[in-house]
Amino acid sequence: MFTTFLEKTGESTIRLLKSCGRLFLFFITGFINVFILPVQYGKIIEHTWFIGAKSFFVIALTGVFTGMVLGLQGYYSLVKFGSEAGLGAAVAMTLIRELGPVFAAIMVTARAGSAMAAEIGVMRISEQIDALKTMHINPVRFLFTPRLIASVISFPLLTALFNVIGILGGYFSGSILLGINQYDYMDAVIKNVSVEDINGGFLKSLVFSVVVTTICCYRGYYTHLFGGFGAKGVSLSTTNAVVQSCISILIFDYIITYFLV
Repeated sequence: MFTTFLEKTGESTIRLLKSCGRLFLFFITGFINVFILPVQYGKIIEHTWFIGAKSFFVIALTGVFTGMVLGLQGYYSLVKFGSEAGLGAAVAMTLIRELGPVFAAIMVTARAGSAMAAEIGVMRISEQIDALKTMHINPVRFLFTPRLIASVISFPLLTALFNVIGILGGYFSGSILLGINQYDYMDAVIKNVSVEDINGGFLKSLVFSVVVTTICCYRGYYTHLFGGFGAKGVSLSTTNAVVQSCISILIFDYIITYFLV
């Protein structure tokens, strides 16, 4: 029994190490192709529209309600200490430092990341990726690199949108609904949010963009290794891509925060 346990543990460890190595090589291949001409402007614009512009509504909706919840919770916490005038600072710093980059990345993962994994997974099981190879087209450059560039462009912009709308949502809750002085709210935002806070949030969004796109495209590209062929394989790859991306977002959020604090 103990021998069997060791064998299974060893097999799982080797499988994990192989997967990590394959993921790293996949990312490096795609990253190097960013700097190789010709630039795929058409594909980059197409994916930027899909990842960025088409995520506008879900980011705006999530942002406004996140800000409103922060406004309500923050008000009832601060009013106990007579510090409700600092609500604007609390909402803004919470969004810009943490919730904005994290929530925006998770929402884009749910909407666009799952689509990346599913689309590339279908291409794998229908042998379209093999067809690209026979035409001497680098499938990683064709499928992953434009999405990587588009994500690096889109994630920071969507994070900024989330932050702005979230702060306005907190303003609505705090000033319009609960009666906090409107000037105090906005003044607290302006005076307490620093350039370092904004840069830290954008750094997180850039890292998340690379992590999410790499994992989702990788899971789709290697669908045949993880889930087999057919609809079930694509389903498993898509599910695992979203779950692993969300977990990775939280892990990298902690790591970056640790070094920024």
